Amino acid sequence: MSEQVFKSGFVTLIGRPNVGKSTLFNAILDKKVAIMSDKPQTTRNSIRGIYNAPGLQAVFIDTPGIHKPKHKLDQKMMESAKNSLAGCDIIFYLIDATCDFGGGEAYILQQLQGQEAAVFLIINKIDLLNDAQLLLLIDSYKDRFNFAEIVPVSALSGKNVQHLLDVLVKYLPEGPQYYPPDMVYDQSEQQLIAELVREQILHATRDEIPYAVAVTVTAMEERPGERLYIEANIYVDRESQKGIIIGKGGKMLRQIGQAARQEIEKIFACPIYLDLRVKAKKDWRNNEGLLRNWNLLDE
Repeated sequence: MSEQVFKSGFVTLIGRPNVGKSTLFNAILDKKVAIMSDKPQTTRNSIRGIYNAPGLQAVFIDTPGIHKPKHKLDQKMMESAKNSLAGCDIIFYLIDATCDFGGGEAYILQQLQGQEAAVFLIINKIDLLNDAQLLLLIDSYKDRFNFAEIVPVSALSGKNVQHLLDVLVKYLPEGPQYYPPDMVYDQSEQQLIAELVREQILHATRDEIPYAVAVTVTAMEERPGERLYIEANIYVDRESQKGIIIGKGGKMLRQIGQAARQEIEKIFACPIYLDLRVKAKKDWRNNEGLLRNWNLLDE
């Protein structure tokens, strides 16, 4: 009796900001690993999530949305996204079903030219279209690139996500098990916590604030009563932005802290004491030393 073939490979998710890459990433893993918001450029680092099923392991790489860089941080985000294409086996190119084809999509398709990996066109947010509109959209894309597959999904509702995974299996090569079968993501606990705090800042604030914020975890330790103590710094560009994050009488910071604590407790399954501190670091997005120290650069 022949031994069953084990299939594995790397799948990179790429697309413009706000097309739903992180939502699909979490839906595939059936676990919250990447933060989500309606703000562009939510994802800053490439994140690996591991999907395990009998006889296979797929390593998904969620990447920053492709956009025109304005700062050193943006430049590094774009390098991270493009570097994630190298050596992957399959590329999931996500588009928003409600958006027309434009210069941003043309640029991404240009970057995909010459890639050896199979490219899937993933049409997300199909719950916002009727069948006739979806067929027209598929028709408008199918001749623009030699897609291996075109798969419509709704990452938010989960519609067609399992079908997408079933199709993916056909394209995975024979390979080793890269990660232990119980591993879901390769972020450190500190990185995940920092991102969960930043997610709540994205939800709570508007305008420039979300893009001018970085979060670092400076301490984690168990305290009496099986409570996990976490200290984190929230960095902004300017002193005036500190007041916005803190809010009148500290109201905004308490709101952010409470929401972040609830998300962290869901993952760690224990009581959390979250101590947030707000600091200003002028022009930090152009400071490569800080970006590296804060783990905002993919090595």
